Amino acid sequence: MIGDTPISDSTPHNVADLGMLCRRLEHQLTAANDRIKRLEEAGDYLCAAAAFMGWHDKIDAWRKAKEDKP
Repeated sequence: MIGDTPISDSTPHNVADLGMLCRRLEHQLTAANDRIKRLEEAGDYLCAAAAFMGWHDKIDAWRKAKEDKP
């Protein structure tokens, strides 16, 4: 969750501390992207199964949600 104050405001402003902050943020971003990829793959498999059940409106909603990501 994003707070009112950027995380960099709470970090001492020297090169070493900012470098460590960047590394931590990069690790968090990579983990979040990996999780998103796994969720998208799982959603795609569920959509394939949902097609057999006639849930085409739910499949369309899933595809729209994937396309609308930032």
